[in-house]
Amino acid sequence: MLKHCVILAGGKSSRMGSDKTKLPFGEFETLVDFEVNKFSKIFENIYVSSKNFKFADKFETIEDKFETFSPMGALWQILSNFKDEYVFIIPADMPFISIQTINLLYENLQNSDIINPRDDEFTHSLCGFFHSKVANIAKELYENNIHKIGFLRQKCNSKTIFFENSDEFFNINTPQDYQKAKEFLLQV
Repeated sequence: MLKHCVILAGGKSSRMGSDKTKLPFGEFETLVDFEVNKFSKIFENIYVSSKNFKFADKFETIEDKFETFSPMGALWQILSNFKDEYVFIIPADMPFISIQTINLLYENLQNSDIINPRDDEFTHSLCGFFHSKVANIAKELYENNIHKIGFLRQKCNSKTIFFENSDEFFNINTPQDYQKAKEFLLQV
């Protein structure tokens, strides 16, 4: 069993028009409930990262203690809670990543600080394993108003693994995406 998984649930959801992490998904009350259930099958510890304690009554929460909405800030805050270990981090709006993909990423870590999946279009920089030792680099970048994870990847020993099935990295960002995801869920 793998050790730590953190689900990112602190974004603005501006394109959705409401908090997408609280939308019902499949038989689950929320998208986060769906992911916690899925990932608890392979991780010992599941945490939810958010700006407030919106899921604290259900899940162990890591609070974003900064004003802005920043992926770099979120990584800094999350990784600061761990010492000398890897943490799998995934956005709450990416529910279709397979357990096999997560295991393959883990098996290919070797001496990397960061490992992310990529497909024909994107490197999915907010999905992957991150070593806690990069917390200070993330903090420095955040404090210098650098928020894109690609810059963190450049400063660390990072690598990507290519996956042909880009469907598993589908993000739910808009009401149309949400509808498509619900339809896709029925087919899986």
